[in-house]
Amino acid sequence: MQLSFVKYQGLGNDFVLIDNRSQDAPLLTPEQSIQVCDRHFGVGADGVIFLMSGQEGADYTMRIYNSDGSEPEMCGNGIRCLARFIADLEGKSGTPVPYTIHTLAGLIVPEVQPDGQVKVNMGKPRLAAQEIPTTLAAATEKVVNVPLEVAGQSWQVTCVSMGNPHCIIFVDDAEAIALEQLGPKFEHHPAFPQRTNTEFIEVVRPDYLKMRVWERGAGATLACGTGACASLVAGALTQNSAAAATVELPGGPLYIKWSEAEQTVWMTGPAERVFSGELSL
Repeated sequence: MQLSFVKYQGLGNDFVLIDNRSQDAPLLTPEQSIQVCDRHFGVGADGVIFLMSGQEGADYTMRIYNSDGSEPEMCGNGIRCLARFIADLEGKSGTPVPYTIHTLAGLIVPEVQPDGQVKVNMGKPRLAAQEIPTTLAAATEKVVNVPLEVAGQSWQVTCVSMGNPHCIIFVDDAEAIALEQLGPKFEHHPAFPQRTNTEFIEVVRPDYLKMRVWERGAGATLACGTGACASLVAGALTQNSAAAATVELPGGPLYIKWSEAEQTVWMTGPAERVFSGELSL
């Protein structure tokens, strides 16, 4: 069996995109997705994204398997890539087009801009401990500057869900963080029953943040859109940043804005087609 795919990347966070609208279930199993994501024996990617028919009134549905075969609720860079994939399929590249996308994190609305950037209404950040989820506070309380013991050190953490869990730590020097050693310890900490994404944030200016990320199910990646959104919200909650800022990731910058009045986080960033091919299954 031959299965067509297109690879896209958003700030180096790369995905294999598959048009899955003809089937109700993903055309690849989690195990097959692991093989596809392998950078030596497969295509190489941080995840496989399946474009599926819309449900609950949405234009389309997004499903995604991480490179370890797990299924996250949502992916910020991934949904920008999905929006570009849809625009390319529909022949609407170059015109501003919004799409409503059903995800496990709820309804997300990306809009492809004429310059190729994708602006995404990421919805409302969830701040109660039970929504993240984490045991670091009572169920309905926020987790802001709470101490967490990891690797023999006490870290001040702030937790935010963008439909998926994030643990944000503000540090003096993001580059000095031993991400490969610390990331797994945060991800699998007992305080996070569904594991967690972890962001280390250096505040250069209130409107400019530098971020390194360990993604749940993918490890160290060049970018994480939901992580950038969660980090901006955490920055505003802790008064470390403004409510709008450029977040510089290893793969490049994202512009994030949190409107408390609208209860919405906006993310704007690139998504680019890399190449297409066929998988032999």
